[in-house]
Amino acid sequence: MKFIEKYSFLLTGVILILYFLFAYFLERTSFYWLLALWGSLFTVSYFLLHVKKQDFSYLAGVSILFRLVFLFALPNLSQDFYRFIWDGRMLFEGFNPYLSLPETFIELGKQPVNEAAELYKGMGEMNGSHFTNYPPINQLCFYIAALIGNQSILVSVIVMHALIIGADIGILFYGKKLLERMQLPVENVFIYILNPFVIIELTGNLHFEPVMLFFLVLSLYKLSKGKWMLSAIFLALSISVKLIPLLFLPIFFNRFINNKVSFFNGAKKLVGFYIVTLITLLATFIPFTSGEFLANYGNSVGLWFRSFEFNASFYYLAREIGYLFRGYNEIAIIGKIIPLIAIIFILCITFLRKNEKMQELITAMLLSLSFYYFISTTVHPWYLATLLILSVFTKYRFPLLWSLVIIFSYQAYANTPWKENLFFVFIEYLIVFSAFFYELNIIKPNFKTKLT
Repeated sequence: MKFIEKYSFLLTGVILILYFLFAYFLERTSFYWLLALWGSLFTVSYFLLHVKKQDFSYLAGVSILFRLVFLFALPNLSQDFYRFIWDGRMLFEGFNPYLSLPETFIELGKQPVNEAAELYKGMGEMNGSHFTNYPPINQLCFYIAALIGNQSILVSVIVMHALIIGADIGILFYGKKLLERMQLPVENVFIYILNPFVIIELTGNLHFEPVMLFFLVLSLYKLSKGKWMLSAIFLALSISVKLIPLLFLPIFFNRFINNKVSFFNGAKKLVGFYIVTLITLLATFIPFTSGEFLANYGNSVGLWFRSFEFNASFYYLAREIGYLFRGYNEIAIIGKIIPLIAIIFILCITFLRKNEKMQELITAMLLSLSFYYFISTTVHPWYLATLLILSVFTKYRFPLLWSLVIIFSYQAYANTPWKENLFFVFIEYLIVFSAFFYELNIIKPNFKTKLT
């Protein structure tokens, strides 16, 4: 290992070259080339982290440098960014992006935004035929990109890259501070910051999880300092980027209602926390609110449960059972049941664990979201970013392994038209569940009630 440490700058150079190849020469249909680059990046990054983990400044600097490689690159593993640019330009032109479909404008031969035809072609018919489901703070990011790059797709992409890189720098800063408060090793933050999955899938492919996670980490940091009102505001902003932190709301119960404070004072703060969160969240939606908006947005979010399926685990088993007994896909029924099962599980986590300390609270979030993804109909790779950042503050490391093997899900895009190979899905989840249940057995989370 001393030999490797001696050549740490060489390791950094190799990683830079691999990211450059990934950003500017890779096509997602080239699955085995993708697999080779992905595996190489994880391997070399592991050695770099291992030999330089005591040099926080160096790892922080190279983590930002690796992200800058993607600054001028169009995403090559996702086409969602075309819809982001469309929504941002709709706002720039004075339209409410929640009230119209790109498909409608194109079919009528209208050009509501610059480069409308190119953006519609890029996002694809499926994306263009559904109402946008990106919350208001996310839309603000799209608007900023339109404000600066309204005439150029590339300039818009550069702006969005910069926003995401800035959010990751914020996560690095406040993640380190939260780890210090929790008396955990500060180098844990590089499980997220230096992770090739994060750099490629979020910075490279322009998924805005880092903006959501920045506000979430900031919220947790403020909560750790007892500033619950600021924590609630930042939690609401996190939800207004991506809705997923809504799942965490019940879990805060024992943070406020515990043996260390009187029930009345704890309940008063808990209710205040929820009220501030709700008011802040609603305030971000008010500029867009109308009856039509509520219908469109609700329908768009509901589609993820009723229609879409990708890289699922237990859902695919339930689907096969449905085929066996009913002869057709039961996603419309199963999709309605999944949120109910998730809510029941989260309530169990809330009331059957002592989620008072920060590590207990964050562990409960990690376990709850993991369960939700395990039963979901759709698990896109970028969804794992939330699990990964939460794991930084816990004893669990299975999300790190999942961030490596999630690449198997991209085998679907090697087929024309795209089609999942369930063998690769099986291998992915075999590895993930093996690691998960192993850690569950070793760590043995405490599910005892406060009465026992």
